[in-house]
Amino acid sequence: MEYPLILGFGIVVLDVIVWRFRMPANELVRLFIRLALFSALSWVLFSSGLSPITQTSPESAARLHWLGQVLEIIWWLMGARLLTLSLDTLLLPSAWRRQRLFSDVFGAVVFLAAIVAALGFVLELPVRGLVATSGALAIVLGLAIQSTLSDVFAGIVLNTTEPYSVGDWVIIDDVEGKVIEMNWRATHLLTGQGNTLIVPNAVASKAKIFNNSRPADVHGLSLVLEIEPEARPKTVLDALGRALKGCNAILDVPSPYARMRRTTLNTVQYEVVAFVDDMNKKLTTTNELFDLCYRHLAASGVTLRSLGVPAPAFAAHGAKEALLSRVGLFESLTGDEVTRLAERLSRHEYQANQQVLAPDTVPDSLSIVYSGVLSVRLSESEEDREIARVGPGESFGEAGLLAGLPMHVSISTLTPSVLYQLGKDDMTAFLKDHPEVAKQLCQQLAYRQDALGKLTTQTSVQQEKGQSLFQWLFDKVRHLHSLHDDS
Repeated sequence: MEYPLILGFGIVVLDVIVWRFRMPANELVRLFIRLALFSALSWVLFSSGLSPITQTSPESAARLHWLGQVLEIIWWLMGARLLTLSLDTLLLPSAWRRQRLFSDVFGAVVFLAAIVAALGFVLELPVRGLVATSGALAIVLGLAIQSTLSDVFAGIVLNTTEPYSVGDWVIIDDVEGKVIEMNWRATHLLTGQGNTLIVPNAVASKAKIFNNSRPADVHGLSLVLEIEPEARPKTVLDALGRALKGCNAILDVPSPYARMRRTTLNTVQYEVVAFVDDMNKKLTTTNELFDLCYRHLAASGVTLRSLGVPAPAFAAHGAKEALLSRVGLFESLTGDEVTRLAERLSRHEYQANQQVLAPDTVPDSLSIVYSGVLSVRLSESEEDREIARVGPGESFGEAGLLAGLPMHVSISTLTPSVLYQLGKDDMTAFLKDHPEVAKQLCQQLAYRQDALGKLTTQTSVQQEKGQSLFQWLFDKVRHLHSLHDDS
């Protein structure tokens, strides 16, 4: 063959271009192209008498150009790399490929073998003496890096047993995070604070590992609450049960539950356990569930407080004032205004599975939940679905009471519930006595309507013409409650 070296180095350049520029984009196609180039290089070498797997005879050694030796060494290294890629792409499971540990260790062994073979067959060095010397060096080096070697072998065990994989949420050595990388030395975790924690494989192999991502569709969450021992356990457990029922993000199966955990000298510990179907919901659901527990316990007369100090003396506010003060719509009112408004509240009790508000009706009163759980359902396209659950301290019907807007939803009780209601006539009398409060309430209502507009009718054509939602609502309030224009 004429000019075999030029042809061989040309094939090597093509292989470098395919590898460096990742052409084509498909990994499997790119691998087969590189294998074809390696086969072509092998044909060029063997057909021209440049055999990289047999030692050159003394007669032909003089004719062997040093560029041919370089090409033969490249053949060995190229073959080692393609062997590693073929095993990685065609045989290894996808989980092992993401972790990279096995392929890295195997690639290092194959490259070491290729270098030894190139030294023996191409450069004709005394490989036996080199292997003996390298063995002694390996013993010395192994003693020097024994901690690193322990990480490597621990990583092999972790990759073989697969207690976790890339993408799982785990707790290793009391640290929780998402596994973003597994290599020959360590496991990289992305913590909830956005930091990267590196856990050596030797530490991970000896630690207790909690894999929160297995099973994939059930993830547990737990809250531990310390309650004053004077509170009756049944009262506490019933309130916690209503809190669980009020959170529609948790799963029905496995069943959530609340239990008395243990007693101490000053407290009784209660535990609330629930499950969600997505790990990303765990944090928000935990916070929501804690808020529900707080509100349902408060509605039952059980207050969460620091148990190392005596309970604070409550101000002379009744249950109505305390309830109104927790409603976001009235958070801008003064204490005297809340007291006057609370005097107009009426108490109503409902049994479980009783409808409180029918769909497409204009509520003539504002309802504030004192205790219990209510379900908010929306019917659209012949499909009835639950969109929210309402618990203590939450209200509904303010759009109808203030502005006469209908609600598209139906609201019914899931548990026995107690509601305090403020009628239209009482609200009109209050706004006439306190006209400045109308603007404050409209500001709050405009904000809520902008966020929860799907629960009411479309705002109006006037707003589409440029009128602000607040001004439109304020005009509706003045008209509905017969307020003066200068209010």
